[in-house]
Amino acid sequence: MRTISLLGSTGSIGRQSLDVIAACGMSVAAIAANTNVDLLEQQARQFRPELAVAYDPAAAAELKTRLADTSVRVASGMEGLVEAATLPGADTVITSVVGMIGLRPTLAAIREGKRIALANKETLVCAGELVMRSAKEYGAEIIPVDSEHSALFQCLECNHDRGEVKRLILTASGGPFFGRSREELAHVTRADALKHPNWSMGAKITTDSATLMNKGLEFIEAMRLYAMPPEKIRIVVHRQSIIHSMVEYCDNAVLAQLGVPDMRLPIEYALTYPRRCPAVAGELDLLSCPPLTFAAPDPETFRCLALALEAAKKPGNPCAVLNGANEAAVGLFLQDKISFLQIADLVEYALQTVPCGPADTLEQVLQADAAARAAVAEGFSRRS
Repeated sequence: MRTISLLGSTGSIGRQSLDVIAACGMSVAAIAANTNVDLLEQQARQFRPELAVAYDPAAAAELKTRLADTSVRVASGMEGLVEAATLPGADTVITSVVGMIGLRPTLAAIREGKRIALANKETLVCAGELVMRSAKEYGAEIIPVDSEHSALFQCLECNHDRGEVKRLILTASGGPFFGRSREELAHVTRADALKHPNWSMGAKITTDSATLMNKGLEFIEAMRLYAMPPEKIRIVVHRQSIIHSMVEYCDNAVLAQLGVPDMRLPIEYALTYPRRCPAVAGELDLLSCPPLTFAAPDPETFRCLALALEAAKKPGNPCAVLNGANEAAVGLFLQDKISFLQIADLVEYALQTVPCGPADTLEQVLQADAAARAAVAEGFSRRS
């Protein structure tokens, strides 16, 4: 039975993680979110963690007042996130906060030798070599929660020689705009981008799915997690989201992991590995599921994917710049300040503007992230 610290408890992954934790009878040591005081209070009263963190100081002050009749301690800011990630009573940390904010607490948890149930792909995109090196140094397990990387993890479980792997095959739903031309994408709205055909996710990751940047980030993440060069990773559009990813071996055998599109399945496996427990997620009925189809992605139309694949080939900070610029540009799109196609324009501007440099330390990664965000702000100002 595991004791969990959950970073990002009020988001989509966080809420589903608590479903899994409750169903499996696990304990919660800490919960953390940004500003959703109402839901944080509900979660704190239900799961009675030692610590509840609201990243926003004003939200934390309100939460502390609301929980005054309980034994739950309240903290705020990055210090609160790091404390939640390093609580001695927790053996597992689910990192499901969105964006670069998850990097510091993830590294802190790694240094304490925790199991990391990783749902924050930006951590590995921006600082993959640093994170994986630290995990090896401190003996911390990193078990992926993303459905695609959980699928790869499961398909690689019996493989002891990575030299036998011909390639990793990442499946992509294609998002809500698959098959459309650039001309058709010129006038899509925020509401259009948030209509994912298969998954219920937060606004940022749903937008990334619409631009296909999400698949580019997962491509980089796969390189880091499985020590694979880019030429041994392939992306295939699979609209039904039934096959979550595949591994092709040198003898041309292909292993695939299938399941209903329900994030509770990979969350549960990350928490119970190496065991499998009775299912929380629904059952896949092969007799009623739709025909399974496959297609090539279109990086010329979905330029965010092309930019990510190009950054993946470069050493140093380009991946951190890519991620920081994308976070900033998506933020502008979700505020209706730029068009859908301008997301890629601003990311490209940042990649062209920020000088290449090393990304060996946390400070260097954070500097690249800050420079990328500044470049997006500058590019937006010029276009405005």
